[in-house]
Amino acid sequence: MKQFLLFIAMLATGLFAHSQNRLLVYGGPQVTSARYTISGEAQVMTPKYGFQVGTGLKVPFENHLYFAPTVFYSLKGYKARFNHPSNPPDPFASSNNTTIHTFEVAPLLQFDFSMKAQHVYFKAGPSLDFQLYGKETFIQNDKTEITQPMKYGFNNYGRVGANLMLETGYESKGGFVFAVRLSHGVGSVNNADDGPIILHEAYGLTVGKYLGKKK
Repeated sequence: MKQFLLFIAMLATGLFAHSQNRLLVYGGPQVTSARYTISGEAQVMTPKYGFQVGTGLKVPFENHLYFAPTVFYSLKGYKARFNHPSNPPDPFASSNNTTIHTFEVAPLLQFDFSMKAQHVYFKAGPSLDFQLYGKETFIQNDKTEITQPMKYGFNNYGRVGANLMLETGYESKGGFVFAVRLSHGVGSVNNADDGPIILHEAYGLTVGKYLGKKK
C-alpha cells in the first residue's frame, strides 16, 4: 500500500509540473449506502451521512477533453436489515451498521461544454476505493449487540472495491468548482464464499478551488 501511495504522489507531482496542468482541492458532504444482496435478494438499506475531501488534476488532452485524475478520502457506510443469514458480519446477525474509512483513486476524463473560463463540465470514469479501516455494530437474533472493527481477509470483507463515477458541475472564472458526484459500486467489498454482495453507493456535493492562476 505504501508503494502504491508513493507512486500516486510521484505521478501527481510529475503531471502538475507541466505548465498547462491545474491542481484542484475540494471537499463536501455525501450520502452513502450500499446495494446489499444475499442469495440474489436485496436487503433493506438505510443511508448514512459522510464526507469526502481530496485533490485532483486537470490535464489538457484534446480540445474540450481533459484527463482529470483524482485521489480523495471518503467516509462511507451503510445500515442494513437482513432477512437471510449474512456472514460477514455474523451468521446470526439481523442487522448491521457500518462506518468505513476509504482512500479512493479515480482516473477520470472531463469534458468542458465551453472553452470559456466559466463553463459547465462532465466527468466520468472508474475508481478504486481502498478500505483503510471499518467499524460495525450488528444485532443478533437474540437482541445481543456487538460492536467491533470490521475484519478483512479472504473469508471476510475485502480491502478493495471498484466503482463507476459520474460528476457534473460548474467551473467559475475565478477557479471555483461546484459539482454533484455519483458513485456506484461494480465490485463487491466482501470476499467470503457464499456471503453477501456489497456494492458501495455514494451521492455527494463538492466545492473546490483550482490553485494558482489559469495559464
